[in-house]
Amino acid sequence: MLQEMQSRRPEPPSDERLRLDCPVLLTERLVLRAPHVEDIDAITLLANNPAIASMVSRMPHPYTRDDAAEFVRKTATRENGNCVYAMAETDTGTFVGCCALHPGDHPDGLELGYWVGQPYWGGGYATEAAHALVDMAFKTTEINHIDAACRVTNAASRRVLQKSGFQFQGTDMIHVMALNASVAAERFRLDRKTWASLLSWHARPQRR
Repeated sequence: MLQEMQSRRPEPPSDERLRLDCPVLLTERLVLRAPHVEDIDAITLLANNPAIASMVSRMPHPYTRDDAAEFVRKTATRENGNCVYAMAETDTGTFVGCCALHPGDHPDGLELGYWVGQPYWGGGYATEAAHALVDMAFKTTEINHIDAACRVTNAASRRVLQKSGFQFQGTDMIHVMALNASVAAERFRLDRKTWASLLSWHARPQRR
């Protein structure tokens, strides 16, 4: 996903109906919770990978332990209204990646972002987490849509968005920090009406 959870600093939504409470979420195989200090080593290990950094917009490479510690510190404050989650396996507690919802460019929308560590690619975790965040956002706020983007070369992320009901909106160029360059990206959107038709998703989030 062309979004990194550490550096984005949008304005928080002024309308209380659009604010997220960021509850812990449970899916079939994951616990989505706030990143903890105990996650720092795992975050560093998985995020320090050019195959990941080149696919998100604001992740530095190399990615150091200091970067991970700063990420955890910033996400704990939620100073900009961001909902940032660590993705952990329910059975083992193993950290596998991050996902997030951020205030979007439009006042009635949010933006979805995620990344999964390479050892866990292909396991469906990104889709499972995306479904949970989307359900939580539409059920607990009055937003009209959720936006997302991926590089045109990132077929796996495109499939996640398509399986989550997102519709293609167009292409543009997005700067990637790790590459220090702009890359072609595809933009997607899921509106409330489309989401309402997809409530048969099997992975339902539960508050805890």
